[in-house]
Amino acid sequence: MGVLAAAPATFGEENKVNERQQNQQKRVGEGVENGSLSSTEAARIEKQEAGIHKEVKTDRAANGGKLTPQEKAQVNRQQNRESRRIYRQKHDGNNK
Repeated sequence: MGVLAAAPATFGEENKVNERQQNQQKRVGEGVENGSLSSTEAARIEKQEAGIHKEVKTDRAANGGKLTPQEKAQVNRQQNRESRRIYRQKHDGNNK
């Protein structure tokens, strides 16, 4: 029973990165749809997101499918930075 209880928590921790990436993708898509993000701004953000995704994929492959605590912290910082960038771009009034 202890193994079953631990598995979802581990999966949940690893899944937070994916959920956050999906949420940020949704925010970018909404920005393009409502005109608060230009296609150029969205492309720039997407490029950064792709870099983070590639890094996560590489780190997981190197560590048996999991991120180390240090890698999780680094990805979290990168995603925080991207989240702020999305917010600023959506609210800057400049759609170029």
